Amino acid sequence: MDSSVLVGHLAGHIASLLTMAAYLLKDILWLRALTILSCFAGIAFNYFVPATPLWQVIGWNVLFAIINIVQVAIIIKQRADVHFTEEEKELHETLFKNFAPFEFMKLMRIGKWLEAKQGEVLAVEKQSLNAVMLIYNGLVGVETNGKEVAKLKDGNFIGEVSFMIGGEATATVRALMPTRYIAWPKEAIIQLLNRNPSMRFAMQAMLSTDLSKKLMHRAPSFHGKIDLDSILKGGK
Repeated sequence: MDSSVLVGHLAGHIASLLTMAAYLLKDILWLRALTILSCFAGIAFNYFVPATPLWQVIGWNVLFAIINIVQVAIIIKQRADVHFTEEEKELHETLFKNFAPFEFMKLMRIGKWLEAKQGEVLAVEKQSLNAVMLIYNGLVGVETNGKEVAKLKDGNFIGEVSFMIGGEATATVRALMPTRYIAWPKEAIIQLLNRNPSMRFAMQAMLSTDLSKKLMHRAPSFHGKIDLDSILKGGK
């Protein structure tokens, strides 16, 4: 077999393996990088193996490679522009580790850091709640029918049930000590997640985990109130 044809066949196998590997990756940057390499391998295959080069197929592979090269450049620029504070870095490395850095920065840009004094009410049972909150440092009590039924601390969300299914707050939440937290306006976060499907899936997984932990610790019962599979669908 001619050496150039052998190289072409090898390039064809490499192109398929790279494409398969790309499909297994979660990081969009590496996915696109492997796709670019796959396109170049595909070009080699379609140039060396056929009796005459398949210029139409080669042309499409060149176009696909160019598109992905441009997208890689955009992603690298976005990531280079990301600068976290110490608090944001801690959150990204723990709770939000499934978010790409630039995705997490988008989320933080629409959030607001706030401080709650001891005794301050963050949510009122059966009243509308227009934000999703995350406790960064502090402790809050969860009350239903005027009785405290649970405590939430660092890393717990407030208002996620109202956010996911719509409607009013399912419990009253009161700061038991000075508490620092982040609040995301409900409409702003819905719009952001609808524009970024990968962020929606990551948020779904995180909120599902938080709810599961609350249920295990006998927080206010959410049974019959929520379908986790419907999280964030339909703008809720």
